[in-house]
Amino acid sequence: MANLVFVRGAGRGTEWAERVEASDPTNAVLVIAVIATAGVESDAVLRIKDTFSDIVSGTTNWVTNAGYSQKTDDGATITVTYDDTNFRVDVDIQDQTWTGVGAGDGWNDVVTGYDSDSTAGGDAHILPLSLHDFVVTPDGSDITAQIAAAGFYRAAT
Repeated sequence: MANLVFVRGAGRGTEWAERVEASDPTNAVLVIAVIATAGVESDAVLRIKDTFSDIVSGTTNWVTNAGYSQKTDDGATITVTYDDTNFRVDVDIQDQTWTGVGAGDGWNDVVTGYDSDSTAGGDAHILPLSLHDFVVTPDGSDITAQIAAAGFYRAAT
């Protein structure tokens, strides 16, 4: 589960995941990005950022390691599970693997976000959903962000 849900994404994770699954709109995707360790701002500062561009508008930066790039999920691996017994919904995506990530930036957090039109380009269009602690020191090997069995996002009543 998320270490924090961005204010912009509060209560919307299920909606955004279902929209991506349904291709509504056609080019909607979930985006997975990684925050660098150096200069990362506090969770209290980050949680009120409204776009991916806002996340890196202060001292926080995306990692720039060789072998790294933002990932997208067009709905092919999204699973939304309604749990009526426990009055909640869980949203899951597959584990994310980056191949042969070079040394350089230390990794601090994985961020998920919603992009309603992946062809529009740019972080200014991506709305942040969740942030997950993910401390890794790249050394040229593959890096896998293992998503919890219950998923990366949960909404409960």
